[in-house]
Amino acid sequence: MEEPGSAAAPPEGRDERSLEALSLASGGGAAAAAAVGRQPPEGRRATLASALELEGTVLREGRLTQFVANNLERRIRLSGAPRGEPPAGSSGSSIPAIDPGALQDVVALAGQVAAQVDELLRNVHCGLQALTALSVGCIQTYRDGVESLGEAADLSIRAMYALVARCEELDRAMQPVPALAKRIRDMKGTLERLEGLCK
Repeated sequence: MEEPGSAAAPPEGRDERSLEALSLASGGGAAAAAAVGRQPPEGRRATLASALELEGTVLREGRLTQFVANNLERRIRLSGAPRGEPPAGSSGSSIPAIDPGALQDVVALAGQVAAQVDELLRNVHCGLQALTALSVGCIQTYRDGVESLGEAADLSIRAMYALVARCEELDRAMQPVPALAKRIRDMKGTLERLEGLCK
């Protein structure tokens, strides 16, 4: 609420009614209301500022007066409440009463949820262990297969090299055979001629 010191002031009757309400609210009573009519405008402003200080914080900056009400949020809530209904915070607390049975039901449900979560976590743990064991078994089988295949390929390569070496040795050993075959043919021809002479 802002009230300039020299700006156009509200009508005198309205100022007096506002002052009277604030004075009654602050405990001034009828004496304060009667004193309003006898005070000049400057005195009424001073009394109004004093009454405002009881209802909130008054800040003065030169000729400008600012007012911040206490419990502003509650006042706004009360101003928006329908007429004829008691204010929400008038009984001392705006929090409704809590049913103990509802709290017990909530505790029981929370226990059931916790037990179900524990069982779910155990099942997930067992499933993960089974999957881990299966994965480890598959990896070991793959590793053993790869190692066996490598060993078999190595043995095959070694046997192939050995066979090639044996073939080369056999080829070198078979080199005298053509000359020996020629000599055998010559001997056969000679024997045939001798047989012809003997007849």
